[in-house]
Amino acid sequence: MFTKFDVLETIDMVAKEHLDIRTITMGISLFSCVRDTAEETALKVYNLVCSRAERIVKTASDLSGEYGIPIVNKRVSVTPVSLISAAFPEKAPLIAKALDDAAGRLGIDFLGGYSALVHKSTAGYERTFLSTIPEVLASTNRLCSSVNVGSTRSGINMEAVRLMGEIFKKSAELTEKQDGIGAAKLVAFCNAVEDNPFMAGAFHGVGEADCVINVGVSGPGVVRHALEQIPDADLTEAAETIKRTAFKITRAGQLIAKEAAKRLNAEFGIVDLSLAPTPARGDSVAQILEELGLESVGGHGTTAALALLNDAVKKGGVMASSRVGGLSGAFIPVSEDIGMIEAAERGDICLDKLEAMTCVCSVGLDMIAIPGDTPATTIAAMIADEAAIGMINNKTTAVRIIPAPGKKVGDQVNFGGLLGRAPVLPVHKTDSSKFVLRGGNIPAPIHSFKN
Repeated sequence: MFTKFDVLETIDMVAKEHLDIRTITMGISLFSCVRDTAEETALKVYNLVCSRAERIVKTASDLSGEYGIPIVNKRVSVTPVSLISAAFPEKAPLIAKALDDAAGRLGIDFLGGYSALVHKSTAGYERTFLSTIPEVLASTNRLCSSVNVGSTRSGINMEAVRLMGEIFKKSAELTEKQDGIGAAKLVAFCNAVEDNPFMAGAFHGVGEADCVINVGVSGPGVVRHALEQIPDADLTEAAETIKRTAFKITRAGQLIAKEAAKRLNAEFGIVDLSLAPTPARGDSVAQILEELGLESVGGHGTTAALALLNDAVKKGGVMASSRVGGLSGAFIPVSEDIGMIEAAERGDICLDKLEAMTCVCSVGLDMIAIPGDTPATTIAAMIADEAAIGMINNKTTAVRIIPAPGKKVGDQVNFGGLLGRAPVLPVHKTDSSKFVLRGGNIPAPIHSFKN
């Protein structure tokens, strides 16, 4: 039962510590929209999304007012479009336009699901679909894309990895005037999940119901504030404090998620426990790690501190919700976290350290700007490295990297809003092309055989 102290504590979290519901994401199945032609299918897709999600923005606003908790983003995810457009993959951009138009009409922030699942092999229609991604991301405003290139069960599809290196490069080049923002709306996954509410990687999985509400909570500022109250505690006590704080944050998410699902006539899906930062000062995962005792994120001890944080968030959050899913943990995007931005500007954090950190956190190399002349094969090799971490460790990993056109090391990219800004980080100059161009598959690990 809530006491007056719980209520006052929650109010304080919202007012002073950046507690918010980072996103309400409605997942919508598009399978019922498939028709004989792309034009007919696109029209059905537009009408269905507009009908299903017509009240999501108002509902979020109403809930925010009633419960006093900000709901920052209203989003929609859909069935991977490559499956919907399989009979006419060259015309998949028609469905992309329909989705982007629907998102604009609804007033939502992003719509995810211009996606493909090619973790084992790449069918002909998938190759055609993948080739449409750069132009689609350059010509739409709210649409996001993701591609699953590997899994613990299937291994890593190196043809898809190679193609993704080229797709990231072209997506950035086609949006050069916006610092390559097309690549910021694109994710390459290993072990992608079907109920992720966060962009740019959200899509509505084939095993999901017709319409589902997934919620992502966030409270880096709340966790940091809790740790500030125990500056001399040992790490055991720090972990316990993070667990208790994550429980409180997740309870707020559970409450909003179930009520939103009821009002929107959808199923309650999951609460994603991820600590998602923003460029706002005080809302940083990096600053939590520094509160644990690091002089700067990126220094020795960073990976261990992140492991403690990620595990404690999951342990505390899982007790607070009847359904936990999505990515759930701690995000470490560079451009979206003020602590990461400043560490990168100081030279305290680099790509190699970020890769090491992904072994223990939620996702991967996220929102990192690199020189625009980086070869596509080098980008593909980065994707392969991250996919290998995910495959071997049976966890979700991802790459969202921006080869910023015309930019060199030390320059800045600036996307504004939640996407933030970042310095361009150096990459290794060594040539990985022969490895990438060998093709084939990196086989699944021995521990994947569990039948």
